[in-house]
Amino acid sequence: MTLSKSQYIRGLQCHKSLWLYKNNPELRDAADHAQESLFNTGHSVGELAKELFPNGVEVEFDASNFNGMIAKTKELIANGIEVIYEATFSEDGIFVMVDILVKNADAWDMYEVKASTQVKEVHSNDAAIQWYALSKVIKLNHAYVIHINNQYVREGALDIEKLFILEDVTDMVLEKQKEIEPELLEMGKMLKKDMPVIDIAKHCDKPYSCDFSTHCWKHIPKKHSVFDISYAMGKQWTLYEQGILSIDDVPDDFHLGANATLQIKHHKSQEIKIDTPKIKEFLDSIEYPINFFDFETFQNAIPRFDKQRPYAQMPFQYSLHIMYEDGTLEHKEFLGDENSDPREALAKQMLEDITPTGSIVAYSQGFEKGKIRGLAELFEDLEEELLALNERFVDIAHPFQKKHYYHPKFNGRYSIKVVLPVMFPNDDELDYKKLGSIQNGGDAMDTFANLHLLKDSSKIDEIKKDLLAYCRLDTLAMVRIWEKLHQIIDRNKYDSNIFL
Repeated sequence: MTLSKSQYIRGLQCHKSLWLYKNNPELRDAADHAQESLFNTGHSVGELAKELFPNGVEVEFDASNFNGMIAKTKELIANGIEVIYEATFSEDGIFVMVDILVKNADAWDMYEVKASTQVKEVHSNDAAIQWYALSKVIKLNHAYVIHINNQYVREGALDIEKLFILEDVTDMVLEKQKEIEPELLEMGKMLKKDMPVIDIAKHCDKPYSCDFSTHCWKHIPKKHSVFDISYAMGKQWTLYEQGILSIDDVPDDFHLGANATLQIKHHKSQEIKIDTPKIKEFLDSIEYPINFFDFETFQNAIPRFDKQRPYAQMPFQYSLHIMYEDGTLEHKEFLGDENSDPREALAKQMLEDITPTGSIVAYSQGFEKGKIRGLAELFEDLEEELLALNERFVDIAHPFQKKHYYHPKFNGRYSIKVVLPVMFPNDDELDYKKLGSIQNGGDAMDTFANLHLLKDSSKIDEIKKDLLAYCRLDTLAMVRIWEKLHQIIDRNKYDSNIFL
């Protein structure tokens, strides 16, 4: 039996997951857009980290010839090469590739590169299994995890000495050595038997979301399971352990918080809650002209621009629908240039486009206000004007967050992606799934972050059209929700609390 480092880590998380990976890999869930983006980020960070130890020699990856990679590593060590990238070893049934291996006097230091901003336990487990294999054939001094310094702010040329933190994890790695051999023996025995009987539990998502979840969770109802209960503070597992899978079967006397209790109550009764006075009070607080506003942001692990931190969310796009008192609706938008820092141009255009008076309406306003504060800190000449915008915000998520309007199909949540299709079923104009390649904020974030890497101008133009269409729908959705709330209170103006 041979296990790679990642397979060993998988086995630490769940023996069943490792067994399935080895025996039924076809049952794995396909990687989604977010997972691919994480992989690409990790690769970029790993490549850059090599510059901390320049002039090394890389062992080229060859999936069809791992033995050749191992032989190449031995050859490089024998020839006195002092910095090796992707040094490859297979010892005692463990196959590992070390990100960076550096000669230090008469021994070696090993470096594991992570795109995260801190060392996590799983990273020390990564390093520990590598140490276990390497220590069989070479003398080791230290183990390090190289990770991102999220306090670094780029000024001019990228300073990788400040971007990266090298954290010595040798003590943690040595402490874990005594655990590895028993773990490997257990995994080896387990893989020789039938699939282990392991129920779903919290380990399914820790430290990583398991890619066999569709298979292992197939007994859970696809809709209205106990795991759909929001704000339950982990009590979903208590219900599951009692054999309760569906919200329909949650006992009335089972103690949950107010939000979760309301969700279950309205699911069972299928009643819609409408607090007309509260909704009217909210709508009355909004002043014309109404600026329905939404940002899209992107982030880079490796800062591309001056005054940018790793993983800082930078606004690159906005959509603005302006509703005037006479019912006229106007649309304005901004999309930054993917090859330059979009923040200053966005800030200036935003100040021109938003009306000088009237409310600024956002869905979960904290995000937009936070980005505006960031722009104000960045551009001192615009600070006063930018911060003045934040005084005018109104959060259209408020009636849903506070349960002044609650529909059982919300399933305890209130994001715009949940509220919109419930309030406007079968409306193609408001259906995010009818959009092109960009259908959520994560798509927008990842796509724009990598747009500068594309060379095909027609593909770039197509993506930009999709970005504009997505952001436009975010603000149009707010307009339609605002209109719908007005219709609701007009229809129910003589009733205060209504349950339909």
